Order: sequence, then C-alpha cells, then structure tokens
Amino acid sequence: MTLVCYQPTATPWEGRRDGDDVASLRWHQYIKPVDISREGLPILKAGQKGIALLGFTSDEGVRRNKGRTGAAAGPAAIRKMCANFPLHFDEHILVDAGNIICEGNQLEMAQEALSATVNYILKEGYLPVLAGGGHEIAYAHERGIRRFTDTTQQLGIINFDAHFDLREPDENGPSSGTGFFQIAQDRAAENIPFHYLALGIQQNSNTRKLFQTADALGVEYLQASLFQEKYRDQLLGAIQAFIKRTDKIYLTACMDVFASPYAPGVSATAYNGLVPDALFLDCYRTVLRSGKLAGTDIAEVNPTLDQDNRTAKLAASLVYEIVMNYFAV
Repeated sequence: MTLVCYQPTATPWEGRRDGDDVASLRWHQYIKPVDISREGLPILKAGQKGIALLGFTSDEGVRRNKGRTGAAAGPAAIRKMCANFPLHFDEHILVDAGNIICEGNQLEMAQEALSATVNYILKEGYLPVLAGGGHEIAYAHERGIRRFTDTTQQLGIINFDAHFDLREPDENGPSSGTGFFQIAQDRAAENIPFHYLALGIQQNSNTRKLFQTADALGVEYLQASLFQEKYRDQLLGAIQAFIKRTDKIYLTACMDVFASPYAPGVSATAYNGLVPDALFLDCYRTVLRSGKLAGTDIAEVNPTLDQDNRTAKLAASLVYEIVMNYFAV
C-alpha cells in the first residue's frame, strides 16, 4: 500500500510501568505501532475487534480560516496523554497507524491521502480513530467512510462543535470552517441525503448566514445553552432519534466546543462552552454505544496554546471513551 503524505509514528510510546503481567499493563505497553504503507494492519481473528489510531498533522485549514495555528502538533500530544491509560481489555487489537502529514499548503493532497487511508482501515475491519489537526480532518474522514459505505446506507454525521463549519470555500480554498458545506455539496452531487446533527452550537460564534445555510441544508442542531441537566431528556432524545434514522454514524468532536477552562488549547476558545460532565458523557456515550459507529475523530488540539495539558488530557479522555465503549459493544 503506497500513500502520499504518510509517515509512521516517530515518537515511541512511553510511560509508567507497573509490571508486565496483563493486569498491570498500560496502553503504551500494549499498543502496536505499524507502518501500514509496508506491512498493513494485523489480521483480525474471528470475534476480535480492532481500532487504528491515525494522526492528521495539519494546520493549513486553520491558517486558511484565519485561526490560531499549532494544531499540527495535536496528534503527538494526544498520544502522549493516552500512554498511561490502564489496559482494561486484552482480547482486541489497538494499533498506532502513524500520521498523514500536510506538507506546506498542500491541504487537498493530504486530505486525499487521509481519505484513502480511512477507506483502507475500514476495509481491513478496523475502526478509524483519528486525532487532529484542524477540523479540516472532517471532510477527508467522512469521504473515506463514504467511499467504503454501501450507497444504500444512510450515513449520519454527529459533530460536537461550537461552529457549524458550513462556510463556502473562498479564494483561499477549503479550510477548517468549510468541511460540512463541502460534504453537503458532494452528497447533493451524488444524490445522497445529507444527515448532519451539530451539538454545542454557539450563537455568538456563527453568523446569521451560517444559521440560514444550516436551515437550507436541513441541518439539525442543538445549541450549547441546552447542555443543562434540566434539558437532559431533550438532548438524549434528539441524539437517539437521529441515530435511529441512520445506518452508520461518523462522530467528530472539535475541542473548541468545551469551555475554555477545560480546553484552553484550541484555535478559538469559548468562555461559555460545554462542560465535560456526566451529561456530556451520557450524550457522547449514546453515540459510541449505538453499534453504528463507522469512524470518529477529535480535532483542533493546539499544544502551543494549552495550559498544563488540559486540552490534550481532555482529548485523550475522549479517545479512552471511544476505545472502551467500542470494544464493549
């Protein structure tokens, strides 16, 4: 398998060691780094599940979107925070599939490489779990899933984000803010329905035109102000209803959906964003436990702006939720 823009993981997985018996292992002792361009992914046995962690080291979409760059270092930061997680499974396979690199301003080339890699991961029977990088990861990730998915199946998108990311590409081309508009245009051209649920939308972060675009495209959304315990039933009901109408789900989370004390290391902070509490986790786990997950990613961790690794640690905790819940379904 030959991939442009692909690099195996250069940084070794390291961390605390409590022993070498299975009950004492941590992720850094269990995860298997692979060079998928040469050796491919390990073959899964009957009844065995696999997750392939893949990084997307890109800042170009954020730069084009006039945001604060630095998210290209996000995948390495997330891996580092994942390393010491205790191992609570040993019958399934967890691999580090390396990184797709955006060289210079070659965003479109990197997105094509990412899309092809996601398609390959799915063909091998693994769940792609991607770490960004800017939210330009979404367009490529969804396209890779769509290439793999049967056209008769309804592929839904659930996005935890303060922003719709429904801007039209301008003279600078696609960016971190155009991904879901691009997806909608692609699906219209292919006569495929556009199922998109945005959770955590901020009114003060989206223009009236973006709300109008969302309405015109039939986007479903719940604003950040609804993420309160008194609206629990409404939130979970909307998520469950959306999942029920789809066959497969692409789940993405932009870290700027969270309040800045929890996620200071992002391109655009939100003082009144979501709190990563029990309510949020119930919403997130509802998607993970649906049995319909086709791929998931976490975008816009910017270590250069982080404080005490708060954002990277929160992103890593979401990776932990993904792994544990996917293996448990």
